[in-house]
Amino acid sequence: MKGKALILIGYMGCGKTTVSKLLAERSGKELLDSDLCIEKEAEMSINEIFASEGEATFRQMETELLEKLVKEGFDGILSCGGGMPLREENRELLKQLGTVVYLKAAPEVIASRLKDDQSRPLLKGLNDEEKVKKIREMLSLREAAYAAGADLEIDTGEMSQEEVASCIFNSIHI
Repeated sequence: MKGKALILIGYMGCGKTTVSKLLAERSGKELLDSDLCIEKEAEMSINEIFASEGEATFRQMETELLEKLVKEGFDGILSCGGGMPLREENRELLKQLGTVVYLKAAPEVIASRLKDDQSRPLLKGLNDEEKVKKIREMLSLREAAYAAGADLEIDTGEMSQEEVASCIFNSIHI
C-alpha cells in the first residue's frame, strides 16, 4: 500500500529544499530533509561522513532512514538528497512512502541557480562553462533513476518556486 508522504527528488539546484518548505507551510505537514536527518543522526556533516566513512556508508544511511520512515508511516513532506534515488532499493522505499515528484531543470539553469553557492563540493573551483559540463554529465548518469522513481515530473526551469509548489499542491491534493 502506498503511503501518504510527498517526496521531492532531483538534482541539486532544482528547488527541492525551497519548494518542500513552501509545501509544508501550505499543507501544515511535517517537513524532513533527508540530508539534515542523516547529519543529526550521525552527528557529522555529509562532507564529514563522506570523508571518514565513505560514500557507501552514507548511501546505506539513506536507505536506513527510508526504512525507518516507511515503518513509522511518515506522511509529511520529504526533501531528498540528490543521490538518494540512485539505489533501486531506495526508489522502491520512496514509492512505498508516498508520491514521488521529480523536479528537474536544464544544466544551464541549474548552473545559474548555483552560481554563488560555495557549499557544493562537486562544483567547487569550476568556472561557469565547466559547471554546466559537470552538471550535464551528472544528470546523464542520474536522469533514468530519477524518472524511474517518480510519479510526477516537473520542469522547474521556467517557473518560480511558488509556481512549482502550486503545481504540486494542485496535482497531488495534499
